[in-house]
Amino acid sequence: MTGRRAQRPRDPEARRAALAAAVVEVVAEVGIGRTTHRAVAARAGLPLGATTYYFPTLDDLVAAGLAHATEALRADLETWSTRLDAAADPAATLADMVAAYLADRHRARVEYELYVAAARDPALRPLAEAWLHGLRDLLVPHAGAAAARDVAALVDGAVLQSLVTGADLDREALAAAIRRLTA
Repeated sequence: MTGRRAQRPRDPEARRAALAAAVVEVVAEVGIGRTTHRAVAARAGLPLGATTYYFPTLDDLVAAGLAHATEALRADLETWSTRLDAAADPAATLADMVAAYLADRHRARVEYELYVAAARDPALRPLAEAWLHGLRDLLVPHAGAAAARDVAALVDGAVLQSLVTGADLDREALAAAIRRLTA
């Protein structure tokens, strides 16, 4: 025994994923313009060299973060679609899913920070568009194209109001509004 500590094997994919997740958090906190390799490395708990090894440019790093956020969002939307397809009352089910989404306020704030930031930064638009189109598209079979667009806008407004006020989502009111829009 030489007294050296055994090194843990490095998992490149786990490091990439940790860095991508950290990008989302840093961008949501400070914006894209102030996102740095150093801030992302610190958030991920990894050495600075890991960021530049896996993502040589800041654009590469930000793109990985957006891809990570978009994939997580798409997975959620697939779950929502499955639940809506099986729902006896799609309006109540959608309201329940929105309330469950808001239960993780930190995640919702991070995603909506990126969503709003997309209005001023074209690099962030794929995430916003994934949410806009994804929610609308999963509602089309239940409500038709025009009502799906309206319900998606309603859900966005309800989520933003809840995040801004800190109030719990009024599920019954949201479900009733969805029913009016889809009648």
